[in-house]
Amino acid sequence: MIKYLVMDVDGTLTDGKIYMGSSGEIFKAFDIKDGCGIKDIAIPYGFIPVIITARKSDIVMNRCKELSITEVHQGVRDKIDKLKEIVSDLSKVAYIGDDILDLQCMVPVKEAGGVVGCPADAVKKVKEIAGFVAEHNGGDGAVRDFIEWLVDKE
Repeated sequence: MIKYLVMDVDGTLTDGKIYMGSSGEIFKAFDIKDGCGIKDIAIPYGFIPVIITARKSDIVMNRCKELSITEVHQGVRDKIDKLKEIVSDLSKVAYIGDDILDLQCMVPVKEAGGVVGCPADAVKKVKEIAGFVAEHNGGDGAVRDFIEWLVDKE
């Protein structure tokens, strides 16, 4: 049974574009359907949402506060070590990511019996390992697709 919903941000919860001005990151676009899926479906269902992302952004913290995500880890390139700090049993993890940095978590999660998914526009190597490929792209409802699939599967 899945207990943790672990998500990457850029390319998964967002479209992967980074909008920057002369003083740094300006904004990221998040899909309202993903937010509703996390706050109104995943959390009430009993999934613990976890963010592990390589970039650092105040924007991500603001979005996580809105969605009641308290387990937020930014600036993490060694994602598997962070995941193992949070979760002792990888078979209880559903992980969604879009790029090669996510493979370091996706492979061990899948090998442990957990579930891995990705957005429709994920890179080829991620799609090859994913047990679920969303109908939608990252930042366009892919996380919602994954959550609904997980709930239907449970």
